[in-house]
Amino acid sequence: MQPAADTNPSRHSLEIRGISKAYGRFPALKNVSLQARDKEFLALLGPSGSGKTTLLRVLAGLETPDEGEVRFDDEDFLALPVRRRRVGMVFQHYALFRHMTVAQNIAFGLNVRPRAERPAKSEIADRVQHLLSLVQLEGLDKRFPAQLSGGQRQRVALARALAIEPRMLLLDEPFGALDAQVRRDLRRWLRELHDRAGVTTVFVTHDQEEALDLADRVAILKDGELVQLGAPNELYEAPANPFVYDFLGAACRLPGVVEDGRLRVADWETAAPKDAPQGPVEVFFRPDEVAFAPIDGAGLAAEVRGAAARGPKVRIDCIIEGRTMELEAHSRDAPPGVAPGLAVRIKPLRPRVYAAEG
Repeated sequence: MQPAADTNPSRHSLEIRGISKAYGRFPALKNVSLQARDKEFLALLGPSGSGKTTLLRVLAGLETPDEGEVRFDDEDFLALPVRRRRVGMVFQHYALFRHMTVAQNIAFGLNVRPRAERPAKSEIADRVQHLLSLVQLEGLDKRFPAQLSGGQRQRVALARALAIEPRMLLLDEPFGALDAQVRRDLRRWLRELHDRAGVTTVFVTHDQEEALDLADRVAILKDGELVQLGAPNELYEAPANPFVYDFLGAACRLPGVVEDGRLRVADWETAAPKDAPQGPVEVFFRPDEVAFAPIDGAGLAAEVRGAAARGPKVRIDCIIEGRTMELEAHSRDAPPGVAPGLAVRIKPLRPRVYAAEG
């Protein structure tokens, strides 16, 4: 089922309507519809094979959909030649020209324009220097890509995409080839760059933390279909289904039953969430959203199998209803004397309930 579309299309710069794309018998996209607002930062999030990169390639003109339409600023975007779409695209592996300097790489999209549309050399040089300043690479214009770090190369790729003054910026897992610390540093910088550049940005990633940290809204795809679209906090607090809950962070899962407004999981009973379905359910909770109690207290019976301190937090491996679960607690909230063999009870603080499948 497609999530409900935004009912105010006048606010959208990008509208994707019923896009489908198959490669032979494999359906990469199935009737995908979504919108991005003017100057919005929209993330496409999903596992491998979910269709997010295919959708990005449709927007870039690198793929032609089998069905559907795309409108940008109320134009038929798919009917425009790729050059007239004014789309800047950044790939995971930079795609810089190794024989060109940083300045030449940034200016490339301007220099290959037809003569009648090409800015003057002085204007191109000024724009290159402005972009070097924008991406914080001043003074590196004469270097070659091999003389730069991975993070610097990705900044050059972003500057090159912005040089053509795009109406839309498309980013295909741009930090995928970088190590974790560089990724964290660059994504903060990328959000600031997006805000300064003032363009509509569509960002593909399989990294949940990256999407939730960067985007104004996140579209979650699975098997070529749009599963949920919303603001990061909305998705995290109200996942539409078990897939979204599980995909957005570590999750614990147990079977339960909802009857007469009560949720029962094994020997633990509590008030059911207001939107909980009746009957057999799957109960989800986050590993760090639990309270611990003595074995004679309220909660799910658990046996500690291992514990390890991680700074101010403690990882506690437990067996609950025959399932191994890795829980987390602040050191002050961990059970006293926590060690293998300790019997405790755990109480999920914010359980999320979905109808059991089958």
